[in-house]
Amino acid sequence: METKMPLRIKSITEGHRLAKLPKPHHPLISVVDVSKLTRDAGVTAVVFDFYTISLKRGCDTLFYGQQQYDFDEGIMGFTAPGQILRGDGSDSVPRLEGWMLFVHPDFLWNTPLAKKIRQYEFFGYAAHEALFLSDKEETLINSIVDHIKQEYHSLIDKFSQDVIVAQLELLFTYAQRFYERQFITRKITNSKVLDRLEQVLTDYFNQEDLLLKGLPKVQDIADTLHMSTKYLSSLLKQHTGQTTQQHIHHKLIEKAKEMLSTTDLSVSEIAYELGFEHSQSFSKLFKTKTKQSPLEFRQCFN
Repeated sequence: METKMPLRIKSITEGHRLAKLPKPHHPLISVVDVSKLTRDAGVTAVVFDFYTISLKRGCDTLFYGQQQYDFDEGIMGFTAPGQILRGDGSDSVPRLEGWMLFVHPDFLWNTPLAKKIRQYEFFGYAAHEALFLSDKEETLINSIVDHIKQEYHSLIDKFSQDVIVAQLELLFTYAQRFYERQFITRKITNSKVLDRLEQVLTDYFNQEDLLLKGLPKVQDIADTLHMSTKYLSSLLKQHTGQTTQQHIHHKLIEKAKEMLSTTDLSVSEIAYELGFEHSQSFSKLFKTKTKQSPLEFRQCFN
C-alpha cells in the first residue's frame, strides 16, 4: 500500500539503515553510492532532516516540484532539511550511478558555514531546476567529494571538521559558479521563461476581478511557471537585474500608466481596479517607482 505521508528520516544513521547500507563512518556526514541504494516501492516521498547534495546519472526519473527529469547526464541536486523529495511511484529498480552527500546541521555547529549555508539559494531550488554539469565540471565536483570522504574515513582529529567544512564551502562556491553559467548557457530556455512571465503578468492585470484576487504573489507566479520562488528570482536577477517582485511592480505601473492616460477613472478607482484596498498604497508605490504622483503623471497628458 502506498504511503500517503512522506517518510521522514531524522538522522544519517537512520537513512543508512533504511537503505540497507552499513552504518556511516561518521554520524553527521556521509557519502553514499547511489547504485547501492534500495527503494521501497511503498514510499513515494521522503523528507530528510539534514542537507543532501547529490550527483546522479543513469536511467531513472524523479519528480521535484511540478516537473521531472531523466538522469541521462550528470545532474546535481540540493535539498535543505525539511524539503520533500518525490519519486515516480513505480516499482522498478532505478539504474543510477553517482553519489549522495548527507550533511547534518549539527556537523556545522561553531563554524561560519552554519550560518552561511542558509544563504546559498540553490538549497531553495526545486530539483527540476537541478544543475547540469559538463564532464569537466563533474570531474571537479567528484574530486572535492572524494576529499570529503577520505577525510572522514581517516583518523578523526581536531582538524577534521575544519578540513571538511572548507571542502564543503569550495563545493558550494563551484555550485554557485556553475548555476550562473547555466543561466547564461541556457539562454533560449530562459528567454521562454521571461516571455511566459510577461504573458502571465499581462493576463493577470487584464482581469476584471483584481480586487478580489489582490495583487499577484511571487509564489503564485512561480507556481504558474513551475519554478521555485528562489530559482525564478535568481534567473531574473541574472538576466534582468530585477527580482520577481520588481517585475510584478513594473507590470503594475505599466498598467496604471495606461489607465491614467487613456481613461477618465479617478486615482481611487484605478487603485481599486488594480487590486489595492487603499488608494494611498497605490499612490505611494506609483511615486516610488516613477518619481511622480498618479495625478502629476496624468497632467502630462492633459
